[in-house]
Amino acid sequence: MFEIIKTERTIHFMKMAKPAFILSALLVLLSISSIAIKGINWGLDFTGGTVIEVGYDKPADLEVIRPLLAAEGFSDAVIQHFGSSRDVLIRIAPREGVDSAHLGSQMLTALQGYDKSVEMRRIEFVGPNVGDELTEQGGLALIAALICILLYVGVRFEWRLASGAVAALAHDVIITLGIFSALEIEFDLTILAALLTVIGYSLNDTIVVFDRIRENFRRMRIDDSVEIMDVSLTQTLSRTLITSGTTLMVLVSLFLKGGALIHGFALALLIGIVVGTYSSIYVASALALRLGVTRETMLPPVIEKEGADQDPMS
Repeated sequence: MFEIIKTERTIHFMKMAKPAFILSALLVLLSISSIAIKGINWGLDFTGGTVIEVGYDKPADLEVIRPLLAAEGFSDAVIQHFGSSRDVLIRIAPREGVDSAHLGSQMLTALQGYDKSVEMRRIEFVGPNVGDELTEQGGLALIAALICILLYVGVRFEWRLASGAVAALAHDVIITLGIFSALEIEFDLTILAALLTVIGYSLNDTIVVFDRIRENFRRMRIDDSVEIMDVSLTQTLSRTLITSGTTLMVLVSLFLKGGALIHGFALALLIGIVVGTYSSIYVASALALRLGVTRETMLPPVIEKEGADQDPMS
């Protein structure tokens, strides 16, 4: 028995499917172009190099520190506040034939020429070989996650829905990477972890939506696939807004008050969750509709029992 499900105030999401497709295609193309032209600003976790943290008794002026280090031959150093205005983090690419301890003492000497109160807090070195290994392992982890997800959605859902889910994941990852490339934000291991988290979050949101879509296609006595899709998306909208909204509140707090150490992590999750919520509707669901999902394709296959076609009286 099919059930007629009536939903008041149905939001007609699919009316905006075509403009959303154009927007998504444009964002993906811009992201790919940025990655191809500007590349990814790989952090020291992947490139190798030296990280030095120094502390001051008073707020440090980065506009003074940069020329001091440039005069000593460290014009390529990345200098930023770390946690507070009195703490400064200096990142520098590896120098051939120069160890990290020597680099640290050179920088400390240069900085003490301006302010005697500066002191070394920590110094870390990541070798180029370790960086190459982390790059390879990070890429393999990302590919392995996508393959496992592809297998999972392929088994759980009809191929049209599975194709939409995979396309949405690729859409989210490419756009997030494109934004980091365009803004030249340093990409380190914490951001890689955030990217893997975005994949899981986006998939979870898409599966919740797809479960309701599949259920309504089997229960509603309506032949209009667009209407069933709109009803399903409307029914899951409150859950999506509550889940995404509460997560975004936490991430905004981390982004504003969490400090420099997790700034990139929080930003990656902020971008990923916003883009992932959008893609669950206008990439995953809309693409499945374009591929021809209908009530007939969503009905479970009828399994004929052996001997069912025989006359029981014979």
